[in-house]
Amino acid sequence: MKKEELTHFIETTLQFFKEVSGKSAECGIPFLKKEEPIVLEYTGIIGISGERKGSIYFTTEKIQLSSLAKIMLGIDDVTSEDLKDLAGEIANTISGNLRQIFGDEFLISIPVIVEGQARDIRLPEDIESYVIPINWQNSKSYLVVCLE
Repeated sequence: MKKEELTHFIETTLQFFKEVSGKSAECGIPFLKKEEPIVLEYTGIIGISGERKGSIYFTTEKIQLSSLAKIMLGIDDVTSEDLKDLAGEIANTISGNLRQIFGDEFLISIPVIVEGQARDIRLPEDIESYVIPINWQNSKSYLVVCLE
């Protein structure tokens, strides 16, 4: 993946937080994913097919997702089902917005949602995976991009 492509992922993710909350998120220094698991409490996974192949996943802490749910859904009593739906929706929205940049052949799947601390999420081993740390309102999330 080229540096400018990684920049698109960063900008799209930061734009998402700004648009839905009115509050800016900060991006940490992206790094190559190694053997260590990068999985927080809620994760939305999107498969990519078409001209590019791979996957993208957004993983976050419950506190961040709860805060976003209150803003996006306008409710104070957020259920576990709401949080799972929102994790998938965030992954789907970020991926969908990237489709505007990568074109119509950047095909995205329906999100798969993982709740809890999975040991890790399997990504294609022959493609480098980048981890983009995101900090928003003193909580963290990661966007993990594995794209050939």
